[in-house]
Amino acid sequence: MVHNNIQRLITECWDVSQIQSTTFSERKIVHDVCDILAERGARLAAAGIVGILKKIGRDGSTTNGSQGPKNSNSKTVIAMDGGLYEHYTQFRSYMQAAIEEMLSETAAKSVVLELSKDGSGIGTALLAASHSQYGTVFWLCW
Repeated sequence: MVHNNIQRLITECWDVSQIQSTTFSERKIVHDVCDILAERGARLAAAGIVGILKKIGRDGSTTNGSQGPKNSNSKTVIAMDGGLYEHYTQFRSYMQAAIEEMLSETAAKSVVLELSKDGSGIGTALLAASHSQYGTVFWLCW
C-alpha cells in the first residue's frame, strides 16, 4: 500500500519523460542553483562548528590570553555523519574552505573534519551512558 502511494507521488510530481526535453542551459541552471544551495548549507554548518570552536577556546584567538590548544601540534577532530557529507565531496570542500576562511591560518590547520559512520547512533549511546547514573536510560536512534 505504502509503496503504491510513493510510486504514485513520484509519477505525479516528477514525470521522468520531461527531463529528456530539457535543454542544456536549463539543466545548467538547475545544477548551478543546487551548487549555490550546497555551498550555503556547508557555510552555515561550518559557521556552527566555528562557533563551537570559539566557545571552547580552540579557535586560535588570543582573547583572555588563550592561544587555543596548548600544544601547537594538537588537532581538533570533528566527526561528521550523514549522507550529504559522505557522498557529496563538493559539500565537504565547501565546508573545509569556510572553516579555513573563518579561523586563523594556524587554527584552521589544526581542525580536521572526519567522516564518522553511524555517528548519531554512537552519540546517542554515549549520551545514554553518561546519564545512566540517573537510573533510567533511553536509547534513541533515528
